[in-house]
Amino acid sequence: MQSLARRKSTRLYMIAAVVVVAAIGAWFIYRNGQKKVDDQPLLVKVERGSIENTIASSGTLKPLSFVDVGAQVSGQLKKMYVQVGDVVKQGDLLAEIDAKLQESKVESSRAGIASQVVQIDGRKAALELAKSTAARQERLRAANATSQLDYDTAVNNLASAQSALEQLQKQIEQSRASLSSDETTLNYTKIFAPVAGTVVSISLIEGNTLNAVQMAPTILRISNLATMTVQAEISEADISSIKPNMTVYFTTLGSGDRRWYSKVRQILPTPTVTNNVVLYTALFDVDNADAALLSEMTAQVYFITASAQDVLTVAVGALKFGDKGGAARVAAAGGTANSAPAAGQQAEQGAGAGGPPGGFRPGGAGGPPPGFVPGQGRPPGFGGGNGQGRRGGGLASINPNAPRPASVTVVKPDGTREERQIMVGVTSRVSAEVISGLVAGEQVIAGVIQANPPANGNNTQQNNNRGGFPGGGGFPGGRF
Repeated sequence: MQSLARRKSTRLYMIAAVVVVAAIGAWFIYRNGQKKVDDQPLLVKVERGSIENTIASSGTLKPLSFVDVGAQVSGQLKKMYVQVGDVVKQGDLLAEIDAKLQESKVESSRAGIASQVVQIDGRKAALELAKSTAARQERLRAANATSQLDYDTAVNNLASAQSALEQLQKQIEQSRASLSSDETTLNYTKIFAPVAGTVVSISLIEGNTLNAVQMAPTILRISNLATMTVQAEISEADISSIKPNMTVYFTTLGSGDRRWYSKVRQILPTPTVTNNVVLYTALFDVDNADAALLSEMTAQVYFITASAQDVLTVAVGALKFGDKGGAARVAAAGGTANSAPAAGQQAEQGAGAGGPPGGFRPGGAGGPPPGFVPGQGRPPGFGGGNGQGRRGGGLASINPNAPRPASVTVVKPDGTREERQIMVGVTSRVSAEVISGLVAGEQVIAGVIQANPPANGNNTQQNNNRGGFPGGGGFPGGRF
């Protein structure tokens, strides 16, 4: 019995020892997991690329021109020779209307003309007789061998015969004009294509009765799909930046990465107002030789306000503005004196055109600027979230396309850092053109990669690590 009790006691001691060892190991693992690691700088390379500033809008594709083909005579639609989608040439037969009534009118007019032509010979003979009688009475009068009454009667008969012949000739001309009108009406029973194009719609079918007394009923529509027109809607806030001959491109749903380029042809002066939203319409044309574009397609339109091709580019998040003497350098570079931000303000100002503000810590995420509060929209100076986006310095207060100074932190191959003054040009939401101060391949600091994200209770930092600004619309994680 003592031996059995001893064995049970030994087993309990062993179990307790295993539990203690496991607890100590778990504590050490937890402690090592809580060890703080320093944040790392986010490095980006200076590369060659292209930059463009655009104004985005939506639009609808329409044919450049179309013609509604109608009927000019009444009757039953006897035959339709085309279908929707058929490509027709000018002069092709499209449809035919029952022509029995018009044919009867033409035949009647022709018979009337024939009858009048036959009467011409009789009128001519009567005229010749009147002429002979008048001549004889003239000779008798000269010889004082006829009375004045007979002479006057002969002259009157001559005038009447001449008038009757001319009247009949005019009646024949009138009848022929009426015949021509009847023949034209007969031709209208056959409807030909007035222009070349594609049949896009058919309004009537065979057997329908057409009434063309008051207005011409539309039978079908022919559109010129070889050239399409895009009707782009532009808000009143952007319309001042859109000019004729401005370069524009668009994409469509399902077209992938394909772009169609064109030039702005016209800006309609009269806007459309819907729910107090004022929208102006810009028109531009695009070639559609491959028939890839169809009527009523939705287009995502981009008006290019500035661009730079094959230039050195740097991430916007790496730029710092507000250095002393910036106004003088901007003026010397072709900018305006008031476009340079005041010194020391870059920490609280936005980076313009939707870019990150000074002091922005992307951290592989889209961290907010100092003083940002989740759910309260964009911070002061960041794109005008509270109506103060142009206060102080930053890209929001300067022309994003004019040359201007900035500073970046360059990380050299040996790991040392250098603050360097550069000149930048065209700037977009993502990157800026480097005019001078950097070379391709150099690395600059564009933010901070957070090594120890806060616990789940900190919603602000969680959202930063996932990318984007809560309630403010920011940048996705790690992207500029």
